[in-house]
Formats: sequence, C-alpha cells, structure tokens
Amino acid sequence: MKGVEQLETGSVDVFGARVHNLKNIDVSIPRNQLSVITGLSGSGKSSLAFDTIYAEGQRRYIETFSAYARQFLGGMERPDVDKITGLSPVISIEQKTTNKNPRSTVGTITELYDFLRLLYARAGIAYSYETGEKMVKYTDEQIINLIHEKFSEKRIYILAPIVKGRKGHYKELFEQIRRKGFLYARVDGEIVELLHGFKVDRYKNHDIEILIDKLVVEEVGDKRLKESVQTAMKHGKGITMILDKDTDEVKYYSRLLMCPSTGISYNTPAPHSFSFNSPHGACPKCKGLGRVNAIDLEKIIPDQSLSIREGGIVPLGKYKNSLIFWQLEAIGRKYDFDMNTPIEGIPEEALSIILDGSSETFKLENTPLGASSNYFLSFDGVIKYITNQESNGTSKKAKKWAEQFVKTDACSACGGKRLKKEALHFKIHNKNIAELAEMDLGLLGEWFQNIEQHLNDKQKKIATEILKEIRSRLGFLLDVGLEYLSLNRSSVSLSGGESQRIRLATQIGSQLVNVLYILDEPSIGLHQRDNERLIHSLQQLRDSGNSVIVVEHDKDMIKSADYVVDMGPFAGKHGGEIVVAGNPDDIEKGDSLTAQYLNGDRKIEVPKERRKGKGKNIDLKGCTGNNLKNVDVSFPLGKFICVTGVSGSGKSSLINGTLQPILSQHFYRSVKDPLPYEDLEGIKNIDKVVEVNQAPLGKTPRSNPATYTNVFGDIRKLYEKLPESQIRGYKAGRFSFNVKGGRCETCQGAGVRSIEMNFLPDVYVHCDECNGKRYNRETLEVRYKGKSIGDVLDMTINQAVEFFENIPAILTKLKVLQDVGLGYVTLGQPSTTLSGGESQRVKLATELAKRDTGKTMYILDEPTTGLHFEDIRVLLDVLNRLVDKGNTVIVIEHNMDVIKVADHVIDIGKEGGRNGGEILFEGTPEDLAKCKDSFTARFLKEELE
Repeated sequence: MKGVEQLETGSVDVFGARVHNLKNIDVSIPRNQLSVITGLSGSGKSSLAFDTIYAEGQRRYIETFSAYARQFLGGMERPDVDKITGLSPVISIEQKTTNKNPRSTVGTITELYDFLRLLYARAGIAYSYETGEKMVKYTDEQIINLIHEKFSEKRIYILAPIVKGRKGHYKELFEQIRRKGFLYARVDGEIVELLHGFKVDRYKNHDIEILIDKLVVEEVGDKRLKESVQTAMKHGKGITMILDKDTDEVKYYSRLLMCPSTGISYNTPAPHSFSFNSPHGACPKCKGLGRVNAIDLEKIIPDQSLSIREGGIVPLGKYKNSLIFWQLEAIGRKYDFDMNTPIEGIPEEALSIILDGSSETFKLENTPLGASSNYFLSFDGVIKYITNQESNGTSKKAKKWAEQFVKTDACSACGGKRLKKEALHFKIHNKNIAELAEMDLGLLGEWFQNIEQHLNDKQKKIATEILKEIRSRLGFLLDVGLEYLSLNRSSVSLSGGESQRIRLATQIGSQLVNVLYILDEPSIGLHQRDNERLIHSLQQLRDSGNSVIVVEHDKDMIKSADYVVDMGPFAGKHGGEIVVAGNPDDIEKGDSLTAQYLNGDRKIEVPKERRKGKGKNIDLKGCTGNNLKNVDVSFPLGKFICVTGVSGSGKSSLINGTLQPILSQHFYRSVKDPLPYEDLEGIKNIDKVVEVNQAPLGKTPRSNPATYTNVFGDIRKLYEKLPESQIRGYKAGRFSFNVKGGRCETCQGAGVRSIEMNFLPDVYVHCDECNGKRYNRETLEVRYKGKSIGDVLDMTINQAVEFFENIPAILTKLKVLQDVGLGYVTLGQPSTTLSGGESQRVKLATELAKRDTGKTMYILDEPTTGLHFEDIRVLLDVLNRLVDKGNTVIVIEHNMDVIKVADHVIDIGKEGGRNGGEILFEGTPEDLAKCKDSFTARFLKEELE
C-alpha cells in the first residue's frame, strides 16, 4: 500500500538519459504537477520529453501485449537511458499528430459529431424533401383505422407501389406480377389488365402500382381489409396506396417514414444515416467530401479578345500544324470563323463544340494526311481531354498540367453539406445536422444551452444523456479557446496548435486519471488573451489526478507551472544538460538565458525609430474569404509588417488564403486559387514572393539540412573535382547517398536501416555495414583536407563554415544557416529529428540564401514556433537584415516580442470566427497600444512601457 502511495505522490525519475544530444542526464519530475521543460531550440527538450520519457512509456505499453500480438509489432528499441522509474501510462499530444484525411473534421476528431448523429437518429423529426410536410409512419392497426375514417362507405382500390418515376419497358416485371396471381396494375394513373407480353415505353418515366384488391370499406370485414393491406405492404416494401375510385383521390400509408402527399419514404434513421463517411449517409455525387472537381472555364479562356492562333484557348497553346488545329479549322469552316477570329467572335454553338465536343463529323482539308475527301473526324472537346488527363493521366506531369484548369467547387447535389438529401431533412428545432456542424462552436454552445424547451416530452427523454455529453465536450473545446472553429472544419486546415488543443480538450473530456500527458507547445497559434484559458485547462487536467509535462517557451506558461526544467546551456552539442530545475522562482534566480529573459536582465529591445518604407503599397481590396468581411488593407513596402489578432480572427485567410495565392499565381502560375477578393493594386512594385510555412522538411532520414538547402550539391561538385576523384573517374553522383554507386547498399545510403512496425511508425537502427557513414569504402577514400564526404555530413554547421571558408558557393549557404542560429545542427542530421523551430529556420535559411532583389516579399506564418526568447532575437536580426535591403517581410504572429519590433501592424478582430474578419487597426505598434477595441493592444501596452 505504501508503494502505491509513493507512485501517486512521487516523481518520474530519469537516470542516465543519452538520447540525441542529452549528456547522460538525471532528472526528477514531480507527479500530479504541471511541469514545463524549457530552453533554447535544440537544447534537448523534445529529446527528454518525447524521445526518452514518452518513448519508454510506449515501449512498456507494447510489452504488455501478448507474445502473439508482439510478433506482428516487432520489438521497440529501448531509448538510450539507464532507468526510468515512477512512469504511469503516457499520452503524447504533439503538433504532428493531425490527421490529414479530407474526411477528418473537428467533429469526428472530438467525437462530437458522433453524438450529434445519435441525437438526430433517435430524436430528429423527418420532413419531406418534396413538400416540406412532416413525415408520418403508422402501425398496421392505425392504418386500418385511418382507412375506415377516411374512406367510410367508399369504393377503394388497394395498391402496392413498386416503381416511381423510372424509365424502362418493365416487360419482365409485369410477367412476374402475373405469375404471382395479380391480374391488374395501375400504370401512370390508368388501371390496365396484365396480358401476356404487356410492356410500356422504355424511354419515358413511369409510376407502377399493383392492384391488390377492390372493395367498399364498410361492406367487407376487417379481416379482408387487413389481409389486403398486409399484402400491399409486402409488395410495396412497407407502403400501401389507397385510391378512391370515384374521386381519384390518393392517400399513402406506411410502416416507414413517409410523405403523406407524395408517398416518398425514408428508411428508419440510424446513426450511420447521418455519417458522410458511410455510404448510408454520404451524398452520392461527392461521396461525402462536400466538394467536387470542376473545369474552370476562366482558366481555359482567360482573355476572350485573343484568337485561337494567338493561344486564346490556353490548354491548346499557340497555333501549330497538328491534328487538333486542323479539326478546329474544319469546325470554323462549318460555323464561319477562322483561327484569327477573337474567341468572343466565335459563334456560341461552335465554342460549345470546341469545349464540350460533338459526335458530328467534320471534313478536313489541305492537311498532310493525304486526300482530304477521305477524312471525316469527330471532335472530343478540350474539356474532355483535360478531364481524362486529370483523372487517368499516365504521368504526374500530365496530371499536374490538367490540374491547373480544374477548380474545386461545392458539390451541387448537397450544396457542400456532404450528406444525402434524406439526412438533411431530419430536423431538431428547425435545424438539420449539417447546419449545426456549420455553426462556430461558440454559437453551437449557445444553441444547445436551452434546447430542451424546444423538444417534446418524448424527445427530452431520449436526448437527456446525449445532450449531457455534447455540452460537456463542447465546454472543453471552448475552454481551450477554440470557439471560432466549427465541427465541419477539415482537420487538414488546422494549425499544429489548434489540433493539439482539440486533442487536449478530448483528453480532458475522457476523464482519465493517473496518466502522464506530454504536450509540445500547446500555445502555438494562441493569442495572449486566450493563454489563461489554455493554462486553466492544463491545470484542470492536473487536478483530475494526472501529471502534465509541457515543452514550452511561453513566459506565462513557465510562470504558471508547478515545476520547471531548464535545458541548455546552449543548443545541439553544447546543450543536452539540465541547467536548473525547480519552481518558477528558482528558475528566475538563475543565470541561464531563460532566467535572464524571465527576470528582465535580457530583453528584445524596441527599435528607436520605425522604418519609413518605400512610400509604395500593395493594396488588397474586397476580401470576403471565410470570415473576412469585405476588408480592404494596405501593405506598405520596405517595412517589417506584423499581422496579428486573436485566434480565428482571419489572419491566415487574409495572408495565406488570399494575398499569397494571388502573388504566387502572378509570379509562378501557381495552381492554388485565392479566396474571393475584388482587386489587388501595386503588384508591379515587387518582383517575387517567398513563403516560409510550418510544413515539415521531410518524412524520412534521407532529408537533411544539407540536401534541403541544396548546399550538398555544391559539396558533391567539389569532391568530383578532387584529384583522387579525377583519377578514379568519380562524378558528383558518386557522392550522393540517394543513388547507387557510391553509397552503402546495405542501408541504401540512409546510415540507418528501417524496421517496419506494421501499423506503428517504422523504427530506424544504425547500419552495421557502413557504421552510419552512408557510403562504401571506396567513396570514403576520397578526401578533402583530410575529410571524407561522410565526415562532412557529420560536421556541425559551425565546423563546416570554417572548413569551407575558401569555397564561396558553399560558404554563402552555410553562413545563412549559421546566421539563423542553426550552427549546432549537423549537415546530415535527419530532418525527422529536427524540432519544429529548427525545421522552419532551415526553410528560412534556404530562402535567404537565394539572391534577393530588394523588391522581394517574404511571408512567414508564426516563425517563432518552437523558438526560445534568445532564438527569437536571432530570428528578428535576420528578418531585419532583409528589410534593411529594401525587401518587405509580412509575419503572422501573436508573440509580443515580434509585434513590438514591427514597423507596421495590421490587427484583425475583434473576436474569432463570425465576430472577427475586420481590420481593427493599421499603423505603428505605439499607435496600436492606444487602440481601445483591440485585445492585442492591451498586452502590447505592457511591452512598450
């Protein structure tokens, strides 16, 4: 019993951790506390939290499986650590765990949509999609009573509907009906005798009902009426049709949900009836995706004043002697136009044939194909050709070519709502399930708050427990600052921070206890205003009886922690040690870089004066994408611009969704379409755009800083020119670890061997053949200044800068990597082991190494992700150097240290989601601090004082 108490109140003790750059460290992290691991980027935080503690927890979990199950998993390698004690079950909540499947949404991740499906299946009220009437269903006894009531003493026909509005001659169907003993049927409103060989017009739509019985209601006993109705139900698949012989009035009765006027019936609803991931509920046209690919005519014919000869039809290009243009000339002869006629002058019928094709034949004349009288060719059309290339393209190049003429539109059948029309006509308080999924979570929370008063007694009884679960889960999502998201928001569009906070809310909702949670910078993408709510959620997780370890740089998070581990003292080989561990006050008293920034000894200084810029702007007008409310905004060139605002306010929609795609299309003919906007002025004032986003560098150990920045190509060329290479006839390809020849074939140049783990991530182990050097013996014998190509990949960037100091082409690229604070990273370090901040800085360095023109626009999305205070200072120095050369830098950011040094701030808000999307302020940080409507201003004011 004493041992159990010790586990509950003790600590997680790590002894001798040596993973990556950890230097045989021992650390004790208290259980049932909120602990923060902080330190410089690359100091070993993730190595300790994820690659040591979490990896060991995962390994122990797999060891609990039976021997039979483990044989399919293989063995998980133990982390390089002597011992870990006090470890409870571990759950990791990382940035990289987002599901990128287009079918995955916020609703499916949080399971909230599953509860909605259950609610609608059990308590939803069905309405007819034809008439809007409330659907009805009856028991057989109720049907008999209703017939008595409605058709008392009347002559009626009892019919079984079997075909409704479908084409066909139905000869076989009529024969089957005859063999079952039925002599008459009602076909398209007429009673007909079913003679042998009877059939109808196959090209017309028909309604067919079997005539089951003719009777006067009161003259026959209930037994005959009941038997006839049951027979009609059997053949009509649950539906009976009653026809008043004298008045031709028709009435439908059904055991299923049915429209009383038209006889349309719905199947009994089940949760899968409302799932867009099930064939039972998904819209048949878009297969539940809500969007379909469609040809964009504006991209096929962007300028109607051009002729076909001038390339007016973009997919065809300019005129050349080829079959397709001979066919167009043949069409022109028939419809009175030629290759020099502007597109706008071509008759509409002819243009339709050019685009959509025709089975009509056209005579070719004066072609090299031979006697023209022998050639009569039909034309498939430009659109069909593009569609074939897009869906059945034989090469990636052909597919990519076709994609430039394709746009993604909302599905016309379901209006982008993903579900069948039947599912969309089940309602609760006048809302269908798709309308609820489209609401932002804040509004959805309000809708569910008072829903009981709009339910009947039966619905209340059914819905009580479901509503309790929905409210609880919604509450957790609102607590972590995600009220601006909606349930149908695709997980592909979520940032790393948003997906982490969703998983955090899900875990709080799961009510687990005695679990160790490890989170990777959950504050990413979160405005300072919402930080307190996030910290409260983590404390809630801790107070439920769990241990929480957070890898974080945020000042508020560090100060709110119960225990802090500060890693360092520097990064890479110069890190991997515990500088100090204790409560936040203990950390502030130390002399580490973290302590100096926390206690104010070091800080990022506010510039003495803001740049004046070039006096030229890029003006973006009429932006209405997502939640943007027809905004106009100016970007002054030659300045450091920061775009800020609370989470979900519209920053990414404005910059990543509108501005960047417009510029990319203009400069690089990018395929991605911008969100709706009216106009962009001033584009002539810049000559290129560079985007540095948060996507990872690569997914395999083959990708590394040397290959990503392309400096490795220059290094291989240097080794090719060495005397030893010249004697042996080695070319640059010999020094590539990605092609056969010079690489080690055992590991195929990876330096590590991959062991497949079936449904778990692959495990990589050191290659015994080349000892991790990637190359074979002959290649490693070629040396420059005593170092082989394998040795070069093992060098840190700082070492490589000295080693290649006399090779300008190599030095330039390496120096930029060093300038962005990556001097400690080795050239060959696999990109899979780089932290989020390191990956983004490698990307930044790659772009910075390219020659800037002084007219370049750089767009960065939260570049402070994964960066310590000191790393942010280094990053700002690099960005300021770019602006000093005349370039423009636009940064989407919440970090106050970045906002306060910007020349120009664009603040969007006021809230997120439907209450955002407006420009609150444009100007200097000092002026923003005076803005009363801005949440950013409140926090910025403290920084500037």
